[in-house]
Amino acid sequence: MKKLTFLAALAITAVAVPAVAKNPMVGGAAMYPTKNIVQNAVNSKDHTTLVAAVKAAGLVDTLSGPGPFTVFAPTNAAFAKLPAGTVDTLVKPENKGTLTSILTYHVVAGRMTSADIAKAIKAGKGKAVLTTVQGEPLTASMMGSKLMLTDAKGGKSMVKIANVMQSNGVIHVVDTVLMP
Repeated sequence: MKKLTFLAALAITAVAVPAVAKNPMVGGAAMYPTKNIVQNAVNSKDHTTLVAAVKAAGLVDTLSGPGPFTVFAPTNAAFAKLPAGTVDTLVKPENKGTLTSILTYHVVAGRMTSADIAKAIKAGKGKAVLTTVQGEPLTASMMGSKLMLTDAKGGKSMVKIANVMQSNGVIHVVDTVLMP
């Protein structure tokens, strides 16, 4: 009887305590759901350009704040796709407004997981229009099983790593810089 009671208690515990999903590694670094967007991003070797741009735009305090935010985070390789000299020009103090506009176009208010976005795409019959913090729309759609974003200029960016949970939101790593 004791053995049966123990097994029943063990079975109930297994059902009652769900497995904790592990955050994916990004840029060779562990991403901790207890840290905020900026605290995690600075550890990613794939996001040094993004971090430098966030600092130049003065957005560190905002993205360290309570949020929640959904951030579509371009990699260094995504920034490298821009015409030569673009990043160097954008991080100059006189271009802070343009840089801020581009970066905030990668942010949506609220915490939207890939499942949330997929649900919105399904409800929108194949497309979901997300309003960015910058104020312009960003269109999400599915390309097979992958989440695709289309910017205001018609450029496309694929989500490469989804659902990197943060204390103040979620990051989705993208392969192309989105342009308002």
